[in-house]
Amino acid sequence: DPQIGAALGLIHREPQRNWSVSALAHEVAMSRSLFASKFNALVGAPPLTYLTRWRLWQAARLLAEKQLSVGETALHVGYESEAAFSKAFKRQFGQPPLTYRRANQPGLPT
Repeated sequence: DPQIGAALGLIHREPQRNWSVSALAHEVAMSRSLFASKFNALVGAPPLTYLTRWRLWQAARLLAEKQLSVGETALHVGYESEAAFSKAFKRQFGQPPLTYRRANQPGLPT
């Protein structure tokens, strides 16, 4: 679907942007309700749930590959608060960001 594909592209290119369902729907020229329904049916998750998962997967990649601090990583993927990011990350991955980084960057001291 071109409109849902365009919305996914926006999320993937700009995960740090303060997206709302309304803003995404507007960007792809759809009504909010139709967009939310169609997105959920085609993607298998509501738009903001997908956005959160995408942000956290990108954060996991950054923590494993880059030397950004947890706070810098949080900002890079769209979290304004390191605490909120850490809580969401732990809920998704079962461990805090620093523990994840240490487990996924073998050269780092423990």
